Amino acid sequence: MAAVAERWPEREAVGGVKARGPVPGVLYLGHLPPRLRPKHVRNLLSVFGEVGRVFLHQDGKVARRKRRAGSRGKSFTEGWVEFQDKAVAKRVATSLHNTPIGTRKRSRFHDDLWNIKYLHRFKWTHLSERLAYEKLVSRQRMRVEVSQAKRETSFFLQNVEKSRGLEKLQEVKRRKGQEWQEKCWHFRQRATEAEIQASKAGGHAQGAGKARQLGRVADLQRKSQSNTTLLAKIFNPVAGQQ
Repeated sequence: MAAVAERWPEREAVGGVKARGPVPGVLYLGHLPPRLRPKHVRNLLSVFGEVGRVFLHQDGKVARRKRRAGSRGKSFTEGWVEFQDKAVAKRVATSLHNTPIGTRKRSRFHDDLWNIKYLHRFKWTHLSERLAYEKLVSRQRMRVEVSQAKRETSFFLQNVEKSRGLEKLQEVKRRKGQEWQEKCWHFRQRATEAEIQASKAGGHAQGAGKARQLGRVADLQRKSQSNTTLLAKIFNPVAGQQ
């Protein structure tokens, strides 16, 4: 909440006793055109009587919107003006309501109208109390929003950690599955009875083949020895006779 207020000095006591005077009256300004400042309000309303304190309220949302749009000037949404005499305040509210703010045609506020209302039995202390209450409510709302943002952030971080843990668990399961598949692929199945019998038959056949081969070698050796003896008899008949 941004606000601008102007004050006027209180009456000094004469002889230790407060001087009695007219009762102040407060006016409420429901609409304020852009670029209207407290000094403008004071100058425009001082023509009708002595103006005391002036307070203009600036809405935070409107201010943020204007800052985003690139506007540097302040824009006030509503205001309160205190007249020293409530009778003057009543006359001002009655005479100026729904009338142009600027009296001259060249005035920047000529096309804007006053939206003034006299606040019965309203004192400036009520406004101070209201502003203090709104400030307290704004602080509490801000605390609630901050705490909610912290909870949302904590919840988000917890979910992120959980998702990371789940991803790691899935990765471990995937690796274990791959290892198990590799073991299954290298597994040698036990031979069946038919395969065992076939292997045995093949072994017997190999044994028989080896035996036949050895028999052939022995026959060849015998034939070679007989041939050697025959040659010896032919070429050495004497030795053969002896």
